[in-house]
Amino acid sequence: MRYTLRQLEVFVAVAQHESVSHAARALSLSQSAASTALAELERQFDCRLLDRIGKRLKLNALGFQLLPKAVALLDRAEEVEELLRGQQGIGTLDVGATLTIGNYLATLLISDFMQQHPGSRIRLQVRNTRTIIDSVRHHELDLGLIEGQCEDEDVITQPWVEDELAVFCAPRHPLAGQGPVELDRLLREAWIMREEGSGTRLTLEQAARHRRGRFNTLLELEHTEGIKRAVESGLGVGCVSRLALRDAFRRGSLVPIPTPDLDLSRQFAFIWHRHKYLAPGMREFLKLCRQMTEGIRRSDQLDLPHY
Repeated sequence: MRYTLRQLEVFVAVAQHESVSHAARALSLSQSAASTALAELERQFDCRLLDRIGKRLKLNALGFQLLPKAVALLDRAEEVEELLRGQQGIGTLDVGATLTIGNYLATLLISDFMQQHPGSRIRLQVRNTRTIIDSVRHHELDLGLIEGQCEDEDVITQPWVEDELAVFCAPRHPLAGQGPVELDRLLREAWIMREEGSGTRLTLEQAARHRRGRFNTLLELEHTEGIKRAVESGLGVGCVSRLALRDAFRRGSLVPIPTPDLDLSRQFAFIWHRHKYLAPGMREFLKLCRQMTEGIRRSDQLDLPHY
């Protein structure tokens, strides 16, 4: 065999970071060692895998073909190493979750997983849907748990459990307790919104796309709890998953606004790269996720600890 796993590891890191120095830092190598490994890989096969564009290194056509195969081979090599260490090949899993899933489900799943597999390690990133999809597409994450749509042809999507958003306000807000509210009235209210790229925001905007008006966005926040606090303080109305609102509705600190004009249902989903090798750890984590929601129609019906 004319290449080494180290060479492939450096190639994958450079492809992900688009920089030899950043890749070397991620791999705890010197920049010269990383540069030599990449250059030797290209020299051995008399080929170029990356092109320099400005200050960045970008994959060329051959590099794009090699990347998923190199990632899959490194995943299998890690599985072999963990197996030889007597850890049943579970290894390390890089998981990305969108905000609702990350805040309310992922940490519970990870806790259960690590209790069942003590030798395993999971690294969790909590970002919005667009960022998680991009990270999966670039092989930076093994698995994504998302609450928005994914139409990327390089990414496999499998449905998980249904979720539903709810429009809500503070108990003293004029719309509180007024019964169903038409969309035209809602559009005139001040809104506390998630940021662009959020699956929650996309679901709300798609639900309202049949009307000409636009939402009057007063404030954009990246975190669900921040939106809830802003709405509680009377700044405006919001829209997030019912899963995140269960306790607030129960306490009466927030109240739902019935919105018959809006279809706010959506699907939580698993995503991974089309060429991703599903190692045992990844398969076990997916199995645990499905067990958590078995027999449940919607996410807010899950039996979870109070927040």
